[in-house]
Amino acid sequence: MNLHGKDIKIFTANSNKKVAEQIAKGLGLPVGQSEVTTFSDGEISVSIKESVRGSDVFVVQSTSHPVNNNLMELLIMCDAFKRASAGRITAVIPYFGYARQDRKSRARDPITAKLVADLIVTAGADRVLTIDLHAPQIQGFFNVPVDHLLGVPILAPYFIEKFKYCKNDIVVVSPDLGSVTRARNFAAKINAPLAIVDKRRQRANVCEVMNIIGDVKGKKVVLVDDMIDTAGTLCNAAEAVIEKGGAIEVYACATHGVLSGPAIERINNSVIKEVVLLDTIALPAEKACDKIVQIEVGHVFAQAIDRIYQDKPVSPLFG
Repeated sequence: MNLHGKDIKIFTANSNKKVAEQIAKGLGLPVGQSEVTTFSDGEISVSIKESVRGSDVFVVQSTSHPVNNNLMELLIMCDAFKRASAGRITAVIPYFGYARQDRKSRARDPITAKLVADLIVTAGADRVLTIDLHAPQIQGFFNVPVDHLLGVPILAPYFIEKFKYCKNDIVVVSPDLGSVTRARNFAAKINAPLAIVDKRRQRANVCEVMNIIGDVKGKKVVLVDDMIDTAGTLCNAAEAVIEKGGAIEVYACATHGVLSGPAIERINNSVIKEVVLLDTIALPAEKACDKIVQIEVGHVFAQAIDRIYQDKPVSPLFG
C-alpha cells in the first residue's frame, strides 16, 4: 500500500515520547491518543483511543533499552493500526536495535537485523523511516521502502558554530576503520582534514597497538562515530590521539547514545571534553553527564514525514 492516507497522525509508544512530541510540534499536530501499558504478567497492552481509518499513521519508537520490550511495543502498535484500517503505516525508528547482527561472521550465527526487519513488515508497517543504521545494507533487509536519514548534516552545524574562530585547528578523526566513511563525510561538511585511529593486535595475548594515520599534533580533534555503546573504543581513541598523536583537545559526536554498562563512567574519566549526541535515544536521569550535549532530531523527522506524505523526495534533507 503506497498511496498516502487522508491525513497525518503521529503516535508514540514509550521509548522516546520526547521525539514524538517534537515531530508533532514540527508538523503542527497533536500526538495521537493511545496508551501502551503492561498486564500484570508483563505482556504488553496497546489501546488506540481515536479513529485512524484511512489515515497516514506514523508510529515513533526507538528500539533501544529495554530493547525487547520496545520492539514488541512497536510490533503490537503496527498490528493495531493495521487492524484499525489505517491508510498507510510508517514505522519511525530513530534508533534501530539489533542492527549489529547484520551478517554471519561465524558459523551458525543468526542475522537478527533481517529477522527484526521481517517482524516489523509482518506486523503491518508499509514503510520505515530511520536515521544512521549501524550497517546501511540493512535497508535491503526490508521488503518495503526505507527512508534512511543521516546524522552528519545535523551534527556538523554544531561544530561549525563552535569552532568558527579556530576552524583551521580542527581535525576530524575516525575512532576505527569501520567509521571512516562517516568521518570523511563529516570532515567534508566542516571543511577539515581527516585522520584515522588504526588499532591492531600484533600477536595473540598482546595488547592492541594504536596508530594514528594523519596529523593531529597541536590540533583540536573531533571523533565521529554512529553510536556510542560502552564507550571503550571512543575513550581509547581519545587517549591515543592525545598521547601518540599530540592533539591538544578531544571532542566526540555520534548519532546514537546507547551508553550501556560503564559508558558514563568511562566518558567522565576520559580526556574527552564534550560528547555531542542526537536524542534518538532518551537519556535517563541516572545517565546524566556534564560532558554530554544532546541535539534535537525531531524537526528533521518532521520534515521527512511531511515530504513522505506529499510524495516528495527525502534526499534534500541529507544536505
